[in-house]
Amino acid sequence: MALIFPSLISADLLNLQNEIKTLDPYCDGYHLDIMDHHFVPNLTWGVAFMHAIAAATCRPLWVHLMVENPGTWLEELNLPAGSIVSFHIETIKDAMSLINRIHEKKWRASIALSPKTNVETIFPFLNVIDQVLVMSVEPGFSGQQFILAAVDKVDKLVAYRQAHDLPFTIGMDGGINKENITMLVDHGVQDIAIANAIFGHKDRVAALQKLKALIK
Repeated sequence: MALIFPSLISADLLNLQNEIKTLDPYCDGYHLDIMDHHFVPNLTWGVAFMHAIAAATCRPLWVHLMVENPGTWLEELNLPAGSIVSFHIETIKDAMSLINRIHEKKWRASIALSPKTNVETIFPFLNVIDQVLVMSVEPGFSGQQFILAAVDKVDKLVAYRQAHDLPFTIGMDGGINKENITMLVDHGVQDIAIANAIFGHKDRVAALQKLKALIK
């Protein structure tokens, strides 16, 4: 069963507590983008804001670290057990140490792949991580067009997982909407971050429920 995580980067930030309160009874969790204006040309939330969001919901959190030094953020974040923490393989030399640290903090370790990064780069880590996040847009901004080539990475990950009997899930983020969500789930995407296709509608709950109905 695929899960949908509303991506709060596109929510009404001046009304975020009410946004969360409205979606909580219906969503599977929340996707949170941390951007440092170095790895990507955008700047979002800091640690204190992440903690405030965590305190406002009991739903699972999926934190995407689009930052140059993800290890520094790990030591400052205080997230609920079971949270997904995604870091970019392009940002770190010793991925194994970071994966181990995420697991020590009782979180799920996830490696994110930018569109230009070959999926084979992370094959050595697929037996120790909990999720792969395939980016279907360039990281940094919401509202971009879906990159169809990302589906090829999903197919390769599914084939590798089946061949080696591994349990990791496959997530995707970027440009996902009612036009492509069914196709992505059919290919094997299980964790789905959605921004504009939810928050671009006045009735967030109705938009979410329509998307969920497509992947039942």
